[in-house]
Amino acid sequence: MSEALIAVCQMRSESDKEMNWKTCEYLMRRARDGAARMVFFPECFDYMETSRRDSIENASAEDDEFIGRFRSLAKELDLWVSLGGFHEKCVHDSQRVYNAHIIIDSSGNTVLKYRKLHLFDIDIPNEVSMRESDQTLAGECIPFPVRTPVGVLSAGTCYDLRFPELCRIARQNGAEILSFPSAFTMNTGMAHWEVLLRSRAIDYQCYVVAAAQFGRHNERRSSYGHAMVVDPWGTIVAQCSNTEPSLCFANVDLPFLEMIRKRLPVTNHLRHDLYRTSFVGCQRLDPNLGSESYAFADKVIPKSCVFYLTSRTYGFVNRKPVVEGHVLVAPLRPVQKLSMLDAEEVADLFMCVQDIERTLEVYYKVSSSTVCIQDGPEAGQTVQHVHVHILPRRRNDFPENDDVYVALEKHDKEDSEKSWRSLEEMSKEAAVFRSLFSMRQ
Repeated sequence: MSEALIAVCQMRSESDKEMNWKTCEYLMRRARDGAARMVFFPECFDYMETSRRDSIENASAEDDEFIGRFRSLAKELDLWVSLGGFHEKCVHDSQRVYNAHIIIDSSGNTVLKYRKLHLFDIDIPNEVSMRESDQTLAGECIPFPVRTPVGVLSAGTCYDLRFPELCRIARQNGAEILSFPSAFTMNTGMAHWEVLLRSRAIDYQCYVVAAAQFGRHNERRSSYGHAMVVDPWGTIVAQCSNTEPSLCFANVDLPFLEMIRKRLPVTNHLRHDLYRTSFVGCQRLDPNLGSESYAFADKVIPKSCVFYLTSRTYGFVNRKPVVEGHVLVAPLRPVQKLSMLDAEEVADLFMCVQDIERTLEVYYKVSSSTVCIQDGPEAGQTVQHVHVHILPRRRNDFPENDDVYVALEKHDKEDSEKSWRSLEEMSKEAAVFRSLFSMRQ
């Protein structure tokens, strides 16, 4: 692939979802007529409400009919679509929504889902108060960039643009295009919009695509507009006018991108000996799509027993739990000692441990856990692959609290396998645990 044409939308969403849909449909058809391979919509393409209550009540689930319209039209037009931020219903919080950015392929399938991480909370007495967190839940995961017909694409949303760490992680994970669909306010837009977009493109040597809301949505809200595409050299290669809902077209020229990166190889000059920008935890993968089995030293853990997976770490159920919910978390790389892990592996391992511990405590309705590592044979390690035990604790579950360590010392050392759980039992438990995390994707 050398060059690929994209279309970037600028629109003025109102409270009427049907009217907004008609605008989106019109823009998608125009994008296809212009031979674009992919079209990008801004944040809040679904609606802009005046009240918090209406904003919550009108939210959609990802599989609702409203989002289904975009899937059907993407398939009809053979067009990839970036839906840059819709109000997504939350199953565990009826008073707030997610700001969800999804990428739909030309078959109508979701290939990437990102929930806005950084929420815009500003409260200056007697001047301005805008608290996105009052009605929006922050996302919990950074998804990997996805390969599209126009390049490897990373998703962000609006205020995320101000956090360069997200772009650094995207670049490390192979991104060629950074997408920031937005609804910038007039004041911040005039001051910072172009500067931020061009800076991200230059710093991370990526195309930056920024669909945008513009104009007056209601008596309380106006947006800056100026949807644009910036190339890896920092040049604005396309920009929408601020008069009507419109499109701008741009070619994503990947050979040009590679030339920029070769001539100015900034990533080769990073001082990893002095500083790091590392992703830590929560970049969860779907265990159902992972390997058929995983090495646990000389043992094999079948996929059906794995409930948590990242690029460096996996969590799995225990064949002989000391207490109900006792699980293990281990690095994918089979090393015996904690000290043998590199910095990224250590960070990922313990962020995963935190996430799993927190989730299991909610599930079991407990407030305490024992978290420990038996780091070497003299410490009780029987499987020579470093792993963390997580045990949800209940009041009086042992006569003496520290008896849990005696139980851990003995639990897997019996010669008889009669007390070990069956694969069927372990797989059933893992399926339950997987569902706890899949609900948050």
